[in-house]
Amino acid sequence: MYKGVIFDLDGTLIDTITDIGNSTNLALQDLGYPTHDLNAYKIMVGNGFRKLIERALPQGADEKTIDKGYERFVYHYDKHYMEMTKPYAGIHDLLRDLMAHDIKIAVNSNKRDDYTKALMKTLFSDIDFIEVLGQKEGIDPKPAPDGAIMIMKEMELTKDDVIFVGDTKVDITTGKNANLATIGCLWGFRDEAELKAAGADHIVKEPKEIASIVYGR
Repeated sequence: MYKGVIFDLDGTLIDTITDIGNSTNLALQDLGYPTHDLNAYKIMVGNGFRKLIERALPQGADEKTIDKGYERFVYHYDKHYMEMTKPYAGIHDLLRDLMAHDIKIAVNSNKRDDYTKALMKTLFSDIDFIEVLGQKEGIDPKPAPDGAIMIMKEMELTKDDVIFVGDTKVDITTGKNANLATIGCLWGFRDEAELKAAGADHIVKEPKEIASIVYGR
């Protein structure tokens, strides 16, 4: 039985791809570049917004162009980041279930910290998280283990007590870098092949399966 669970955010707890994709396309249009199908963004996300813009721009874009693209993305995302974003089916039930069994829960995201905290406050106001941590200065982003290790300390738990849940190679690698067991979820942005190749200890198709792994329901 595990005593703590650290969740990724985008593609794991909430479906953000429409708002992210639309905002990126608006930024690309502002700069006069081609846009992408929304599904294409499932492969581009996972390493923070600036990396997303770098991947969305034509290959070889210089730093000045990436900076401008990032600036335009933030302008649009500020206006649209809560329009279509919502929790995946079964996530609220899972989180309430974990809380009812005294499992400590937290979020470790590569989404900018202010957006991460605002989304969690709006979408999960009834859930008691030990920590909600997004990307910010002073903490290396995933797959660096810094955030996960910090969260474990706040949970007052050891690596044997905590499991990391996410939908991408970045998340599974983060867990491994922090010496944690990992769960890959298939309702998010990447496929089973990526999660298996990354070495996920468990792969689940529905949120309720996570509870079975955490406390053996």
